[in-house]
Amino acid sequence: MQGKLEIFSLELGPLQTNCYFIVEPSTKNVVVVDPADEGDRIWGKIQKEDWHLDAILVTHGHYDHIGGVTYLKELSGASVWIHEHDAEMLDSPDENFSSFLGTPYACRSDGRLQEGQIIEIGNSEIRVLHTPGHTRGSTSFQGDGFIIVGDTLFRGSIGRTDFPGSSHETLITSIREKFMVLEDRTRVYPGHGPATTIGDERNGNPFLVGTQPYI
Repeated sequence: MQGKLEIFSLELGPLQTNCYFIVEPSTKNVVVVDPADEGDRIWGKIQKEDWHLDAILVTHGHYDHIGGVTYLKELSGASVWIHEHDAEMLDSPDENFSSFLGTPYACRSDGRLQEGQIIEIGNSEIRVLHTPGHTRGSTSFQGDGFIIVGDTLFRGSIGRTDFPGSSHETLITSIREKFMVLEDRTRVYPGHGPATTIGDERNGNPFLVGTQPYI
């Protein structure tokens, strides 16, 4: 029997990136999605709640989503997972853009996320969705009634596609094929800003109004 997953978040770093904790409360197992910065705050939250960290998941390789990876990995020993198309960004300050911010940063991953992969969290699980467009390896994580989407979709907006490796057409395709097929009530947790729902974005997002899923 699956446990009901709970979502908690911290807003971290100069770009106010959302770091998410996906928790299975009956076992206190947790995975962290996008340890963006301030690793001491992330670890402090885990320790305070007495959670057991299973893995560190990264939606994509931009610096504002990975700044706390090394700190968290060294303290916890948890493995770091990212899609293969973004893996090289982690250890390249130029590709993850940290060098352009004046704070060159690099880290390493342990595993490669794949479309349809199942990640167990205690007695429950989430599913990996490859959702390229913002980056080639952008990845989302779907659970019962929710989806964590990185910088693919925001409340009232969509992810930037003016970076190397980005594609507006690919981004819209990802949203149509992976998000628009979900129920309207599905909670959407973006990389920046407040949560929303699939229904609200389907009906009110100016980039998506009238957008139908591919059949």
